Amino acid sequence: MSTSRGTELRPQNRFETTSLEAFDDGWDSPDHIELPVVQTQFLEDTTKSILAKNDSPDLGFSYSINAYRGCEHGCAYCYARPSHEYLGFNAGIDFESKIMVKHDAAKLLREEFSRKSWKPQVIMMSGNTDCYQPAEREFRITRQILEVLLEFRNPVGIVTKNTLILRDVDILSEMAKLDLIAIHFSVTTLDRKLARKLEPRTPTPERRLQAMKTLNDAGVPAGVMIGPVIPGLNDEEIPAILRTSREAGATSAGYNIVRLPFAVKSIFEEWLEKNVPLEAKKIMTRIRMVRDGNMNDPEFGSRMSGTGGYAKYIEDLFDKTCKRLGLNERGRGLTVKHFRRSGETGLFD
Repeated sequence: MSTSRGTELRPQNRFETTSLEAFDDGWDSPDHIELPVVQTQFLEDTTKSILAKNDSPDLGFSYSINAYRGCEHGCAYCYARPSHEYLGFNAGIDFESKIMVKHDAAKLLREEFSRKSWKPQVIMMSGNTDCYQPAEREFRITRQILEVLLEFRNPVGIVTKNTLILRDVDILSEMAKLDLIAIHFSVTTLDRKLARKLEPRTPTPERRLQAMKTLNDAGVPAGVMIGPVIPGLNDEEIPAILRTSREAGATSAGYNIVRLPFAVKSIFEEWLEKNVPLEAKKIMTRIRMVRDGNMNDPEFGSRMSGTGGYAKYIEDLFDKTCKRLGLNERGRGLTVKHFRRSGETGLFD
């Protein structure tokens, strides 16, 4: 795994009333001091509730599960970075190096499903951070959650960048037989060099596509999510990403436009200046073109797809390519009819 980070910035937490500022104290050192590599810390998350309620009409689900808070993948553009500020951390290096682990996630989910008040419905995993990020290799929280989902036969959708998901093909294939699972691999670019800079601690695009094929060959439906589309950086890759995903067995596809809320704007701008300086101005201009002159749009209905002529161009490019490739023409769909609690047969059989 790469040791690089998406950012080294430590932007001030927007909820903090005090801040630290560097200044010249006169003690100049003639020697250049290399800062140590930031090591990842895993901290216990003692949350008492595992299901997060969502009321956004832009999303096709009402509840999501996040096994971890923070994400070591280190994507500079990640819209979830500001969520770390609620924990007293910063949205920069803290988000990708201070990972909160929900050790009781499976237990809490089993308790939730056991309640008569739970109405079976599709749940989304990775609504905020990737459930198969590197921490999962050690803690196996996601696998424990999948075991509970299969036990109760509650359907789930997963979006991931990580090929670690193949570890759980035994559970996923059983869920697929009951139409309980839908997976989408997030593929932002096919360019290895760009991917390494953009998503420093994720598997290569080729490995993600191979994992997609492996799951589809095993009967587990795996599609593609081009997320995010960054105008001026990767939008021209949309046809190629969709084509290679179709070749890997994908029958479904989706996309969303990059969002840069709060501190993410400065983090992503710094990433552009460092990694693609000659294109930075063009990319920021095009992002503003799809955000009505702004860097972010929090409004339901437009925050995922953008607005204006350039956003329409991206939409048309995606839709026409999907139609030509036969993507999104049919879907198995997920079902709740097999849901059962302990000692019960399927409640909706």
